[in-house]
Amino acid sequence: MSIIHDCLNALLHPSARNDALTSARHRAFIAPRLLGSLVAFAAFPVYLAMRGAPTAIEVAALAWLVAPILLSWFLSRTGHYEGAHVLSSLALTGLAMSLAVTAGGMETFAAIWLVVVPLEAALSASRRVVAFALVLALSCTALLIVLGQFGTLPIAQANPLPGGGFTAIAVASATLYAAGLAFASESLTRTSFALLNVEEDRYRLLARNMSDVITRHGRDGAVQFISRAAETMLGTQLTALIGHGLFDRVHTADRPAYLTALSDAARGGQTHSVEFRIRRDTPTERRPSDFIWVEMRCRPLERTGLAAAVSEPEVVAVLREVTDRKVQEQALELARAAAEQAEAAKTRFLANMSHELRTPLNAIIGFSEMIAQEDVLMLNAARRKEYAQLINDSGQHLLSMVNGILDISKMEAGNFEIAPEPFDPRVALINCCSLLALKARENDIDLVTHVPEDMPLMTGDPRAFRQVALNLISNAIKFSEGGGEVTVSAAIERSRLVLRVTDTGVGIAADDLNRIGDPFFQAGKTYQRRYEGAGLGLSIVKNLVALHGGELTIRSKIDQGTTVTVALPLAYTPIAKATESEPASNIATLSSRAASQYQDNQVKRSA
Repeated sequence: MSIIHDCLNALLHPSARNDALTSARHRAFIAPRLLGSLVAFAAFPVYLAMRGAPTAIEVAALAWLVAPILLSWFLSRTGHYEGAHVLSSLALTGLAMSLAVTAGGMETFAAIWLVVVPLEAALSASRRVVAFALVLALSCTALLIVLGQFGTLPIAQANPLPGGGFTAIAVASATLYAAGLAFASESLTRTSFALLNVEEDRYRLLARNMSDVITRHGRDGAVQFISRAAETMLGTQLTALIGHGLFDRVHTADRPAYLTALSDAARGGQTHSVEFRIRRDTPTERRPSDFIWVEMRCRPLERTGLAAAVSEPEVVAVLREVTDRKVQEQALELARAAAEQAEAAKTRFLANMSHELRTPLNAIIGFSEMIAQEDVLMLNAARRKEYAQLINDSGQHLLSMVNGILDISKMEAGNFEIAPEPFDPRVALINCCSLLALKARENDIDLVTHVPEDMPLMTGDPRAFRQVALNLISNAIKFSEGGGEVTVSAAIERSRLVLRVTDTGVGIAADDLNRIGDPFFQAGKTYQRRYEGAGLGLSIVKNLVALHGGELTIRSKIDQGTTVTVALPLAYTPIAKATESEPASNIATLSSRAASQYQDNQVKRSA
């Protein structure tokens, strides 16, 4: 059987070999015709030897036996299945007409075979071929009737077999031929269903085992089919997603984009892609959020034939979770923003340092040169003392800037060491206000202090606490206009010391407030600064407060003043040390950066 199957496959046209159903139809057309012709040719010499010289009817029958071989050759060379059935209908009709005209018309046995012509055409599965065969058989029947009425046909020959046996043989042969056609039709139908089931099983298997979710949507976007992978992706039953259940889970902000993609795909006939968030019922450790990111690629459902004309447009979509990719994209965006901020910080650093370093260095060089030339300039002792004091002040200013840069570097690297010990915060604040009282008077600023006398001791780094207070108070004085007021207050709230420094100065713009505390950042335009400074004061304060486990908040309005609030725990808790598997420096660096990020969020939240 395999040899016969291979031979039949070799006779198929190349266009019919790629589709299983088309191949089965072509084989069903070629095989019986070749087999019938070969059997007839094998039996025809024996028949002639027993019968003698053939009659006209027998010659016509022999000609019809040759026709199936030609039809099989035609289908094998061209692949035109409907055309082969049309030629087969013509050949069968021609044989029946030849026999009927020769034997005497409608009363002969040959006319019965005209009934078989439409039945044979039904195997083509084409309405056009069946209609053509029906019209052809009816036309031949009408022609035989007309010819019989006008007496142009020969007189029907006597039946050579008794009792109408020849007619019985003709009817039986036609019935057997029709039965063969019925069995062939049933075989093709069974093959079609088998192939359909195989295709359905294959697609069902793919749909069940794909990690991507496959959906089919109606014209209104309602889900008509959804694959089983949705249960794993969304953590819910498929019945809850049919209809508008899937749409109800889409994030409210992403629903317009979701519906637009489905509508464009149904109307435009092209593939559309959209990313949106969708709710998941059972968050996992890997996806703790209630919403996950999904990418949906949708395209119109392709239909052919009558289904395309009568059915409404539908859309097929493939959904794939892209949460990990979105997280990576967000991480890349944060990294890009951090790189841009680092570049901007470097630019600000160079711009600020070019001014802050050049001014004291010019003073140091200029006044030292004047002292070196005191003989020429005839400097007295008072003038030399004044110049030496200016040189010392400039050097102290440079030392303060360098120390600030070094402190920032240590804090960013996580190497800034906290030396906790008990101290009196009231005494520290009073000392800081006393140190800056002269500067406040020189700027015509009223420095007001409200510190309770019964404040308890706190545990922390007293040097860092004083540096926080000095930086905040000096900034408040520096950015306040003459006649203004700076208020320093402290209070105990629960287990924290709350320090507030309020001024009536120039204030900070809302856009700049979110960036206050970044190293080397100064509010306002960099090249139009009215106040000296490298922009390190609040950055140092922010990091020192974070290292103590405290919180920093800033509230400010332009031309109305600024309030900086620092909340520090009364009992300092050291940052957890590194484990054996992680270097201590890395843990300290991460803790410092986490604390710095936390303070950034606190500052932005208060703004």
